[in-house]
Amino acid sequence: MADLSRRAFLGTGTAMGLGAMLAPAAEAKPYDPMPAKWDEEVDVLIVGSGFAGLAAALEAKKKGANVVVLEKMRTLGGNSIINGGIMAVPGSPMQKKNGIKDTPELLAEDMLREGQGLNDPNKVRTLVNQALPTWQWTRDELGVEWNMDHLVQEGGHSVPRCAITGNGSGSAIVTKQIAKCKELGIPLRTRVFMETIIRDTDGRVKGLKVREGYKFRDNTSGRVKYIRAKKGVILCYGGFGADVAYRMHQDPKLTDKFQTTNQPGATSEGWREANRIGCQIIQADWIQCGPWNSPDEKGMGIALYFAQSAAAMFGIWVNCATGKRFVDELANRKVRADAVINAANKGQLCIAVANKEGIEMMQQIHHNILAKQLERGVVYEFPTLKAMAEKFNIPEAALQKTVDEYNAGLKAGKDPLNRYINKDCKPMVNGPWYCSKLSPKVHHCMGGILTDMKGRALDCTNDKPIPGLYAAGESTGGVHGAVRLGSCAVLDCLVNGRICGQAGECQMIFRRNCS
Repeated sequence: MADLSRRAFLGTGTAMGLGAMLAPAAEAKPYDPMPAKWDEEVDVLIVGSGFAGLAAALEAKKKGANVVVLEKMRTLGGNSIINGGIMAVPGSPMQKKNGIKDTPELLAEDMLREGQGLNDPNKVRTLVNQALPTWQWTRDELGVEWNMDHLVQEGGHSVPRCAITGNGSGSAIVTKQIAKCKELGIPLRTRVFMETIIRDTDGRVKGLKVREGYKFRDNTSGRVKYIRAKKGVILCYGGFGADVAYRMHQDPKLTDKFQTTNQPGATSEGWREANRIGCQIIQADWIQCGPWNSPDEKGMGIALYFAQSAAAMFGIWVNCATGKRFVDELANRKVRADAVINAANKGQLCIAVANKEGIEMMQQIHHNILAKQLERGVVYEFPTLKAMAEKFNIPEAALQKTVDEYNAGLKAGKDPLNRYINKDCKPMVNGPWYCSKLSPKVHHCMGGILTDMKGRALDCTNDKPIPGLYAAGESTGGVHGAVRLGSCAVLDCLVNGRICGQAGECQMIFRRNCS
């Protein structure tokens, strides 16, 4: 792997990336001529069909709005449908069942600490207070099935609090959202590309210029259509993790040497257009890499379920060159990704390790997934620790010592690297043994459009809301700061998507229309 060290480039990424993005081209204009004729009129136009966009659509429809959802790709769901299906829920029934004490305030502390204080504390407060009600909403209104017996602990969280969907995927939520939208008669249009956000000279966003029948990557394809949004446009187009050129503007080291977990449509067109019409973009250079991915597969893959749910929670991560643990396996994603990348820069491979007990815990959450992992060659099985050491050129004595020290820490109730000790952790003694290779991939954009507490996009010239324009989810910034905690993306998208659907000016207009 080439020089991928993040520590060395975060500073340059901030100055070069964000500055370059915010400096508009000479020909860029924030206002647009109105079309001679609108081809269609609706109350609310929503761009993007992931967690946030679909949540916004459902809430706006409930307020009486005529809503249309636009998706540029052939299929609905975006990154959300391939999401790992975990959601931070302090005070959940699962925590109570397992005797885990937790509060919204503790989740807020975790988010602000790991976000290095770059989070908007008011948005964090809203998020944590709405976590349990929003999770209940997914159950009661959408019918989402959750695993009511087990929790996942993602890095940076003080306690296990991550609820997981019944199928271990974000599809469990998205498919229910889609079904509810169809039940309510909300049009969900695929292959519709947002070319222009039409902002009038009075400052208000009036609608969109789109291309229907769009062929991905050909931004001139499809039939041009002008759609007026009488009440508002809600931007939920997600991040730009699959757009190498654009992400390098923000973080120059995130070259094509890095794969991404994102679907191919996670590109920058929406970001560029929002910037053109005067949205205030913040923290765009804070781009998260998933630390648990494998180089043996493309995209999100399935090795991560082993690296996180088996090894990070019930096993260890090891540097093959030294045979030693090199990071707290439940540290936040940036800490872990940086540690793996720094080792790679020295030519050192890092692996996630667990034995049969860790596998059993993983498969309680992700049923029968080991067979698929072994079949695809992304998880390796060995009868002994010695065999694993021989395969990956690990100093056997050092590896055995590392395992022994880990086991001793479990017995003493204090991990050598101060990792949280799950009550179900057992000493690693007997085989078979398992491992996966670690290679971070571009995963999540923490920055984006700056919004107020009602989800209204703020103008870069005066910090005031742009009339008729809202945003939610990964297209926005300010919620997560420097590091997004795992399971907080689903929470962010659902909570703030619903807020946008209910929000401010639109809500008042809906009420007038329904009175």
